[in-house]
Amino acid sequence: MSTTAAPPEQSTDRPRARRIPRALAALIGVLAVGAALGVGHLVAAVAAPSSSPFLAVGDTVIRFSPQWLTEFAKTTFGTADKPILLAGMGVVILLIAASAGALSRRRATVGLAVVVAMGVLGLLAVAFSPAFGLLSLLAPLASIVVGVVSFRWLHGLALRTYAPAATSGGVSRRGVLIGSAAAVGVGALAAGAGGVVLGGNVEDARRRVTARLARARLAEVAPPVPATAAFTESGTVPFITSNAEFYRVDTALRLPTQSETSWSCEIGGMVDNPFTLTFDDLMSRPLVERTLTMTCVSNVVGGPYISTANFIGVELRDILAEAGVQPGADQVLSTSLDRWTAGSPTDVVMDPARGALMVVGMNGEALPAEHGFPVRLVVPGLYGFLSATKWLTDIELTTFGAAQGYWLQRGWGRFAPIKTQCRIESPIGFDQVPAGTVTVAGIAWSQPVGISRVEVRMDGGPWQEAELAEEVNPSTWRMWRTDFDLTPGSHTVQSRATDGNGVTQPEESTPPIPDGAQGWPGTIFTVA
Repeated sequence: MSTTAAPPEQSTDRPRARRIPRALAALIGVLAVGAALGVGHLVAAVAAPSSSPFLAVGDTVIRFSPQWLTEFAKTTFGTADKPILLAGMGVVILLIAASAGALSRRRATVGLAVVVAMGVLGLLAVAFSPAFGLLSLLAPLASIVVGVVSFRWLHGLALRTYAPAATSGGVSRRGVLIGSAAAVGVGALAAGAGGVVLGGNVEDARRRVTARLARARLAEVAPPVPATAAFTESGTVPFITSNAEFYRVDTALRLPTQSETSWSCEIGGMVDNPFTLTFDDLMSRPLVERTLTMTCVSNVVGGPYISTANFIGVELRDILAEAGVQPGADQVLSTSLDRWTAGSPTDVVMDPARGALMVVGMNGEALPAEHGFPVRLVVPGLYGFLSATKWLTDIELTTFGAAQGYWLQRGWGRFAPIKTQCRIESPIGFDQVPAGTVTVAGIAWSQPVGISRVEVRMDGGPWQEAELAEEVNPSTWRMWRTDFDLTPGSHTVQSRATDGNGVTQPEESTPPIPDGAQGWPGTIFTVA
């Protein structure tokens, strides 16, 4: 009798699917994107500084932000608006990267798709940047490649580590940690190296220019600022603003960087003799030094965006006269290295009394990078958005009908001469001062006609004429002060200025945009 062997029992258990822990998966997304951004920043520093994908996206946000949002950021955050924007972008990128990683616990598909999509977004921001060139493509392409490779590598390590024992490739958790640390190192070192490359090159160039300025013989030297030009003992700011304290308002998230040896400026458009200036050409011309006050149109009543410095440069009027300005050219359109533009009225620039300058030095040294190194424009009497192009690279004589500057395109003023204004420096708002004689001090400005009188009143009472400090020149601010005998309690002080032509600033308050704020500043303080 034969017997038949029973078939072996079939197991119904299926291998457990491999799955990366959620936190680790999210971390992988963050590390891959961080490495991509760091490498992109490094490649941009070497190839085309304006092409860092992260900063290019930020620049795009600034370019297309509505006017109300731009002014809200300036008013609310002041000079911290750019760091806050970058920090906000960083948080958003972090959340997107972490979410992409968390959705890729089994397969890398979703994470890779998000990494590529973010890379393409950076690529488009770079491609549509005003400063785009073919080399600009290298940084965003490098970011995409590094992001994809980093994500696939880290995802593969983690997936093999957390596979079931029967199918594990033997990669330890220590291996995942080492890989993660490597990704962090790549991103951090690349980003840091990019900063070193950019910063080091500029500082070396600045030292060379500062040395040249020290040896230069100036055709005109600014008279020394007398001690009686400021009332610092009464609470005003120093008359000359240090380079570190000088206000900065511009649209640049990344400082445009260029060596003086590679700098040039095209002088063209509606001129008889177009030509190109090099830095050596500029330095070979008569250099003049002038004490000038600059004011930003975004300054609210009593705001901080005003500073004074000794600027060294070449008369812009002489440069344009050499080019031969053609009849009808009513606008001097200047362009910065990052392709920002400003249009100054030609008649103002050509007015010898204004003394418009192509500036190479500031307070005895080369221009700081954040203030336009190696060359910028300064046209006294006009708000900066029309007259103070930093990182200058092109000057075109044209018409307002044919071309519009960056802010004119966004509805800001076409001419925007600086309005007469003043600011109370002491006491500051909500300050507490001892009873008795209280000194109220501040500054006033009305470039280029100067200040002839400042009046102050306390608690809505009669106006009291303030003592004026010695005037340095009509294109600078002027300090003032006056005393009041006050009793304990809350007090409100107001001030108003009168310009050199006898015109007093109006009481009606207007916002900074489109052509400058006006109104009487006021401060509330307490006498104890």
